[in-house]
Amino acid sequence: MTRDPLPVLALVPGDCTGIGPEQTARLLVEGGMREVARLVVVGDARVLEMGAGHAGVTLNVRRYASPAAVDWSAPEIPLVDLGNIDPSGFELGVANPDSGRLTGDTLARAIDFAKAGEVDGVCFAPLNKQAMFNGGWRFPDEHKMFAHLLDHKGPFSEMNVLEGQWMTRVTSHVSLRTALDQVTFESVCGALRLADETMRKAGIENPRIAVAALNPHGGEGGLFGTEEIEIIRPAVEAMAKEGIDCSGPFPSDTVYLKAFAGAYDSVLAMYHDQGQIATKLKGFNKGVTITAGLEVVFTTPAHGTAFDIVGKGVADIGAFQSAVRLAARVAARRIEARAAA
Repeated sequence: MTRDPLPVLALVPGDCTGIGPEQTARLLVEGGMREVARLVVVGDARVLEMGAGHAGVTLNVRRYASPAAVDWSAPEIPLVDLGNIDPSGFELGVANPDSGRLTGDTLARAIDFAKAGEVDGVCFAPLNKQAMFNGGWRFPDEHKMFAHLLDHKGPFSEMNVLEGQWMTRVTSHVSLRTALDQVTFESVCGALRLADETMRKAGIENPRIAVAALNPHGGEGGLFGTEEIEIIRPAVEAMAKEGIDCSGPFPSDTVYLKAFAGAYDSVLAMYHDQGQIATKLKGFNKGVTITAGLEVVFTTPAHGTAFDIVGKGVADIGAFQSAVRLAARVAARRIEARAAA
């Protein structure tokens, strides 16, 4: 039997107090994703119905017990109705620990389906990290939660993708003071290896990676700090000898100009906001976050739950569309690699 070439992706509506349900409903009706992937919603039917109301769209849904049971020839939108979230019990636009707990529960079910081989990846609408943490999912971000649920032991990190540019970082969701201590020779090398591997798996044959400096003006030869001399440059040189096409460190206030002009495929930042500010200014409603290094493909819009516009029917789906496309592309390549092996 010939396998359908389109990967199966679990589509999770995100936190029900944010714009995720509205985006999910609009994506299913207006997103044009049928040629990209086979989408099955994993969540609560009531959350999806609320999102459809906010978006002003009508959904033709058919419920299934699991993704494996879906009849992909049927015209209806497939939904695995978990029946676990009644959105009427939560105030819109407000972070709620109970909503966060249930968002985590829903993602965990989607991961169960991925572990069982029923879906090829998970694409989720925005969630609220603080709500999930306070709700009992005691992780600083969803990426560490995913790694825990997958019992993943190797390196992993989030990467942001914007119009073909892949942005990654040495440190992520930690305080800036902690991040400075985490910038080491080993961590820079590990981040470069992971970035190179992830981009190759996404179809970029020889990724060109620019490495950002940590200090202002790249440290000015040690005048503003010696991390570039003692840590970052030696790591870049070591990884270049391993065959990774990496250069730097470059001053962080200009390196993104070089990358966005096409000189590089990726920038490795030293800490979270060093990269996020640049990419979000470049295209806030276009960026995608992908969890690199895990056995399951995870993507999500790079923006947040946008509590200020919830329920107004104005949430943009551009980044969500890009997230589905990226997940489908990476998942399809993984399927091809397994088949070839």
